Amino acid sequence: MTQALGDLTILDFTRILAGPYCTQMLADYGASVIKIEQPGSGDGTRQWGPPWLGDQAAYFLSVNRNKRSLTLNLKHAEGQAIARRLAQRADVLIENFMPGTLDGIGLGYDALRAHNPGLIYCSITGYGQSGPYRNRPGYDFAIQAEGGVMSITGEPDGAPMKAGVAIADITAGLFAANAILTALHHRERSGVGQAIDVALLDAQIAWLANVAQNVLVTQTPAKRYGNAHASIVPYQTFATADGHLALAVGSDKQFRALCGALERDDVWADARFQTNPGRVTHRDELVPLLGALFLTRRTGAWVSLLQNVAVPCAPINTVDAALNDPHVRARGMVQKAAHPTLGEIELLGPVAKLGATPAEIRSAPPLLGQHTDEVLRELGYDSGAIARLHDSGAV
Repeated sequence: MTQALGDLTILDFTRILAGPYCTQMLADYGASVIKIEQPGSGDGTRQWGPPWLGDQAAYFLSVNRNKRSLTLNLKHAEGQAIARRLAQRADVLIENFMPGTLDGIGLGYDALRAHNPGLIYCSITGYGQSGPYRNRPGYDFAIQAEGGVMSITGEPDGAPMKAGVAIADITAGLFAANAILTALHHRERSGVGQAIDVALLDAQIAWLANVAQNVLVTQTPAKRYGNAHASIVPYQTFATADGHLALAVGSDKQFRALCGALERDDVWADARFQTNPGRVTHRDELVPLLGALFLTRRTGAWVSLLQNVAVPCAPINTVDAALNDPHVRARGMVQKAAHPTLGEIELLGPVAKLGATPAEIRSAPPLLGQHTDEVLRELGYDSGAIARLHDSGAV
């Protein structure tokens, strides 16, 4: 079966998380991704351990499957020449250097499109290619702080808190993948490529979504609500007899069902609580009342009872419990792949399930430089030329 992106070649000059996450998504749907790495060291996440699986960092393994690794010294003239030859054949180039870095070695968009006008050239940086902050290095943690998300994460009376995952990086990678596919669709009609500018800060601002819109509407600062919701009640965690429960009542119908399950029709009969705006206004009265009720049973009992009456709720799983959940496994969100030195390893699976052209894990994350000679042979270098490139330090 032909994969949806099986006719595309992508040059991946990115490191760490946002860019590799983007290119891994595209590789899952068949794109041939050539990961360009510095000889001897490679992507910085190869050293980001523990934890390790053998001598491979778990961090690197998380975002580099379905790729081939080519070591290329971009400070070496011949290394730069190889990169330009690759770019002439590529459909997409994605990079996350500081703005202007690749322009200085003849690998910027203007230089490359002169020889490949259909090239899609995607740059991911902390702050973008324009604006007063363009030359600042961008790191997820700082972006979460600067972009506002830390100010709304954490307990109301606690300190600002980052998300548990590098969400600014991940969402920038998602936006980049979407933009690349959009640009490829445009190229299909016009034959012309284009440059794409993705900034972590822009991505962070964008995914504030309804919270940002609330601020634009009210012109008042957003607050921290901990595990509660600013605009929906009850929509938060509650302590139970043996742990915690996540409750997500999103409609008045669901709240009425909740009251029935709690055997507290008197709560539903209270006019203050019959509509969501009323429940939000009177949350300080309603939430403690519900909190006392949820303490009377174990989490599993509440989940069973409430799900049976279509009230959205869930246990708060640890990550290992979530990864071993039978539904998660049935959905293929954990899959196995054969690694060249580690044997069979487990990796997270692709999200979107395409009916005709499904994503596949074809290969495990590569060893550093594993495919260098293979890619060079595809470019037309013979064995003698490849040996000389190794000897010169170009690859």
